[in-house]
Amino acid sequence: MRKLLKNQKGLTLIELLAVIVILGIIAAIAVPSIGGIISKTEDKAIVAEAIQIINAAKLDRAANGAAMKWTHTGKDNSRKLEEYLEKVDQNNTNYTVTRNGVEFSISGHPAVQKIGGTVDGSVTEKELNDFARDGKKKESDPDPND
Repeated sequence: MRKLLKNQKGLTLIELLAVIVILGIIAAIAVPSIGGIISKTEDKAIVAEAIQIINAAKLDRAANGAAMKWTHTGKDNSRKLEEYLEKVDQNNTNYTVTRNGVEFSISGHPAVQKIGGTVDGSVTEKELNDFARDGKKKESDPDPND
């Protein structure tokens, strides 16, 4: 018996095919899952950027007075937020941050669409935080015609 085990030097063709099939099955399951994870991560990064912009508006308000609106249109800003933002692409993003009482909202930023808003709509800081925490999209407003 020992002599038989010592003479075995490699895998048979059947064993090799079985390993290849198993690896193929694992790859078929893993690739779509990884793609979904990457997509969700990109969405959360865009939402995190919007939250960072709202936090910059809060800092500007605390430092410089009671502003109600911050607009960024590439090169022209009504209130400068750049000193509070380090890694936000300021050249390709147009957005408006609005303060309504104690609630802040952002419009025009790609994060609005990512969490279920419309292009010309806005989302609140709470909705952004909910999405960043658990991936929950904005709840649609009920249709008044129903």
